[in-house]
Amino acid sequence: MGAFIRQQRADFHSERVVMKTSHDYVSYVDKEAEARIVNGLKRILPEAGFITEESTNVANRDERTIMAEGYEYCWVVDPLDGTTNFIHGLSPYCVAIALRNADEVVCGVVYEVSLDELFSAYKGGCAFCNGRQIHASETPNVDSALITVGLPYDVERTSEFYKHLSGALYGHVASLRNLGSAEAELCYVAMGRLDAYIEPCVYPWDVAAGGLILSEAGGKASDYSGNSGLFEQGREVLATNGRIHDELMGIVAKSKAEVKAFF
Repeated sequence: MGAFIRQQRADFHSERVVMKTSHDYVSYVDKEAEARIVNGLKRILPEAGFITEESTNVANRDERTIMAEGYEYCWVVDPLDGTTNFIHGLSPYCVAIALRNADEVVCGVVYEVSLDELFSAYKGGCAFCNGRQIHASETPNVDSALITVGLPYDVERTSEFYKHLSGALYGHVASLRNLGSAEAELCYVAMGRLDAYIEPCVYPWDVAAGGLILSEAGGKASDYSGNSGLFEQGREVLATNGRIHDELMGIVAKSKAEVKAFF
């Protein structure tokens, strides 16, 4: 799949890009990649259900509902996480695939196409990048942390929160970034390139695979109240190396409370 996406990027036709919602784009590459991935996964585990970015009703945000339809397992697929980056020829952009049962994600794979990096993990095992074990950073406090702050497309709901949070963090951390790919950012926290990643208003396919990889690398992901199970729904994601989680969560929760944000 990485080879297909690389080839398509080399001969990309921007006129075939469609806007799903305001400033949220989908390309013919997303759709074709998703179809190929789903067809391949059906052969591996035909009894599993699917929740995918381009084919799932976005109102159905919780993959656990797939289990209520009688499936024992569910594939969670983002065929091209970071579409806006891809369209503009920027990295990172990824293919992300996770498998979960009714209770939890049991394995996850993220392929960052531009850097040819394959991240993987299974529940109770270790996390790897291109076959080498990876670990979250040992940065001890928020003051020393390199943090990515994702900017969702739901500007109306999140703008006041981000103004407040940016003011609380800017000048008080090592630096702030926005990379444009949730799955890549989770994996970068898992391997210590980043110390934390914050974003609300994403979806299960944005965080399922990378969240497991981060956990197995010694990091931590939760919502803004510290609930580790709920972040998989995508409404609130706070991902850290684990060491700074509580400190950063306090800052994020304060911003959310003071602007009365609800995601």
